[in-house]
Amino acid sequence: MIPWYNERICLNVLAKDHQNAIDIYEAMDGHVLVGVLSTRYPSLEVAVPDLKQYQAEIKDAVSLGLGAGNPNQWRAVSEIAKEVLPMHINQVFSAVGHTRANTGDVSFINCLVSPSGQVGYVKINTGPLSSSAENAAIIPVETAILMAKEMGANSLKYFPMKGTQVMDEYKAVAQACAKLDFALEPTGGIDLDNFEVIVQTALDAGVPKIIPHVYSSIMNDAGETKIEDVKTLKALIEKLKY
Repeated sequence: MIPWYNERICLNVLAKDHQNAIDIYEAMDGHVLVGVLSTRYPSLEVAVPDLKQYQAEIKDAVSLGLGAGNPNQWRAVSEIAKEVLPMHINQVFSAVGHTRANTGDVSFINCLVSPSGQVGYVKINTGPLSSSAENAAIIPVETAILMAKEMGANSLKYFPMKGTQVMDEYKAVAQACAKLDFALEPTGGIDLDNFEVIVQTALDAGVPKIIPHVYSSIMNDAGETKIEDVKTLKALIEKLKY
């Protein structure tokens, strides 16, 4: 099994280009998922060969992204995934089943839910039509996890967290994931300062697998993920209490 899958904590960071992806992978000794956004590709024909090159360069540790949770990218992600079969896929709640049908049992698929403003509840209307609905679909997080499992998801992607602004809600989500043996992917506003408390909260709750996404906070002005910051995150992961 590839290294990232065996880790209880697996970092997810974005790559600007192929060299950035290789540098990230090497800095993490392969224990990482490297995000490549579907929004950078104008067509399926352009996406497929480029993503296959990424897969070859970093031993399949590719995380196919929507692009800031953009619900309008759900179909692009699903169709690209069908051709590329990436190891990790980001997807909106309502499109998980479509994506699972396209990838069989190969890919690890997350299911995007959002903070609701209520502890113990999440917002599941994260799709292209539902995300702009006048009335949000807010349901108990345990029910959301069970629905995600039914659709073939492997984890909840909890976005946007806005750093530590919704920690009470996040803790309840983590506890539900632990109870139902489901992975959790905290995303949004995570940086070098709050990374440890966010991941440790999930560990303390007993979440079996945690995939924290750290994006813009560790990028330089050119849009590259900074390798020194990746190394800092690696050191933080190594010191966390498993």
